[in-house]
Amino acid sequence: MDLKTLTYIFVFGTFALYFAIAWWARASSTSEFYVAGKGVHPILNGMATGADWMSAASFISMAGLIAFLGYGGSVFLMGWTGGYVLLAMLLAPYLRKHGKYTVPEFIGDRYYSQTARIVAVICLIIASLTYVIGQMKGIGVAFGRFLEVDYAIGLFIGMGVVWVYAVLGGMKGITYTQIAQYCVMIFAYTVPAVFISLHLTGHPLPQIGLGSKMVGTDTYLLDKLDLVVTDLGFKEYTTAKLGSTLNMFAYTLSLMIGTAGLPHVIMRFFTVPSVKAARSSAGWALVFIAILYTVAPAVGAMARLNLHNTIQPAPGENLAYDERPQWFKNWEATGLLKFEDKNGDGKIQYVADKDKNEMVKVDRDIMVLANPEIANLPNWVIALVAAGGLAAALSTAAGLLLAISSSISHDLMKGVFVQGISERGELLAGRIVMTLSILLAGYLGLNPPGFAAGTVALAFGLAASSIFPALMMGIFSKNIGSKAAVAGMVAGIGVTLLYVFQHHGIMFIKGTEFMMGMEKNWFFGIDPKAFGAVGAIVNFAVAYLVSKVTGPAPDHIQHMVENFRVPAGAGAATDH
Repeated sequence: MDLKTLTYIFVFGTFALYFAIAWWARASSTSEFYVAGKGVHPILNGMATGADWMSAASFISMAGLIAFLGYGGSVFLMGWTGGYVLLAMLLAPYLRKHGKYTVPEFIGDRYYSQTARIVAVICLIIASLTYVIGQMKGIGVAFGRFLEVDYAIGLFIGMGVVWVYAVLGGMKGITYTQIAQYCVMIFAYTVPAVFISLHLTGHPLPQIGLGSKMVGTDTYLLDKLDLVVTDLGFKEYTTAKLGSTLNMFAYTLSLMIGTAGLPHVIMRFFTVPSVKAARSSAGWALVFIAILYTVAPAVGAMARLNLHNTIQPAPGENLAYDERPQWFKNWEATGLLKFEDKNGDGKIQYVADKDKNEMVKVDRDIMVLANPEIANLPNWVIALVAAGGLAAALSTAAGLLLAISSSISHDLMKGVFVQGISERGELLAGRIVMTLSILLAGYLGLNPPGFAAGTVALAFGLAASSIFPALMMGIFSKNIGSKAAVAGMVAGIGVTLLYVFQHHGIMFIKGTEFMMGMEKNWFFGIDPKAFGAVGAIVNFAVAYLVSKVTGPAPDHIQHMVENFRVPAGAGAATDH
């Protein structure tokens, strides 16, 4: 069966499954719409959390970043997985014990301030909208290539799919849909990796294949890749760094604390029935996440090696452009792969020298999706990867849009401006706001702002500089008051946005070259996408200084903090 037919079967078959689940799990109350009725089993919630957390950035972009950045790309592995551990250990159980629906609601209660709640909503919306742009791009790219439709049409189809199961089912529908999406996603990611690992190294487990010898040789795969890329003038794959050591550290830290502060992931822990279930759910989610994240380095390295081997079949022998393989033609049609014959010899030359490099564009986001084609895998595997990429983008987009919707309908409308609204009215408002959020996300996917279009890493920086510190201080410091928390959040996200806007012209990864040309103008050489770590420090510092002036939180707030920090039956909490 041809690839296009198989892709339609896989993609629209999974869509039909999502619709069926959404109808079965449709929400009939605000509790089901916001937190799935707080009755999701920990294992199922762990799987849904994995799907919610592993976005198009994880499925599509991360291995592509590792493929082009090499060792420097490890910041994404360490940052995102490390951040999940922080979330699971330091935040999720305490937030679940507090028992509310949303992150802004917790911040409003803990800091006894509607202003704090509103500021948290604004920070949440800024971070979530920035993040959702990346998911929209993933949807458009996958549709554009595999279903051979225009990017905009693909985006509209994706918006329609999300609308059906997110608006109809709310968190309940999204939860059970994400469980199905996780299964699709993980199967689609690991199957081609197993095939390619077997072909290159003879090992079925990609994690082992990455550190193994190539089939029929005494050369290790990574040594071969180092040799190939350095011969072409690129940095050695296994030692290339993402700027300075300080920048690597700041990047990793920003991704870690940003992950721990992402509201759409935190909301997942409000859906389980107890604090114990929240802890169990966090452990299961880490297991499910690890399946993909331990495979990603192998996918990135093998994809980069296959790409070079295809374009340069033998040392010093470049492929004639007229003889380029079908996968090359397919991705050229999307505009994400471009060739320019600079020397007029009719051959493809892919080297580090910008003036001689004729592969003028190799979008990193194509690497995972194109990898099965480059490796000549069966059509059903290629179709499966397309369905997996869409599942990743749709699952996270739904979670982000629900976080935005609930922050507006529950936190702003019911919590601040229309406090007497009925449950039925709030549910209707939530669905209307969700619809408007989807339309806005689609618009941003078609017309992404310059400062956010390049990477989803910026969203993590914004969450790191605003939400994470407020949650940490809210849980582990009884003394931080409302004015201190508001000042910290405003200062943290403000300084981060200011830095990003100031440097937005140099903050993107384009093709295979990481744009470091104006690094000397960066604050201690820190990339704008990594500046969330600095913003978080500013947040903590400002909150601490303001608290010294305004005084500690009231006694009843300090007792509330003791209550959700200490297990039932334990003695009184102290600061000692």
